[in-house]
Amino acid sequence: MDYSDSIDIVASPEVVFARITDLPEMGRLSPENTGGEWMGGATGPGPGVKFKGTNARGTDTWSTVARVTTYEPPSKFVFDVNFGPFRVSQWSFAIEPTPHGCRVIEGWTERRNILVRRSDKKSGFNRADYTKTSIATTLAKLKEACESTRSSES
Repeated sequence: MDYSDSIDIVASPEVVFARITDLPEMGRLSPENTGGEWMGGATGPGPGVKFKGTNARGTDTWSTVARVTTYEPPSKFVFDVNFGPFRVSQWSFAIEPTPHGCRVIEGWTERRNILVRRSDKKSGFNRADYTKTSIATTLAKLKEACESTRSSES
């Protein structure tokens, strides 16, 4: 299952890309991700770099390990998420210049196995619907954060 959504932001691709790749900042923008930390001595993103992501939904909290698969500033950031040995998802951010700033496309690919998806369904949780709402929220908060920074710099 794949899903993506986009938003236009009145800010440079460089400003937007910096926010997307800032783990604590993403924790302030996402309704599920609460931040993270770079692993293996890394101090920032790069191809092959891993990070521990922390997450919360309701009273549930958990962490995952992600590996950056594509790092092309300021246009593309992609990472694969695993929970232990299990594949969870892939997240992508593409940034395209526009006449007034840029368009950000956030994408998600479901990679959990069928047993986990069935367990969610039994419990009444719909990951796909939740993620669609989560992406829309993240993009709206990203827009607000980038545009408010831009207006305070003017």
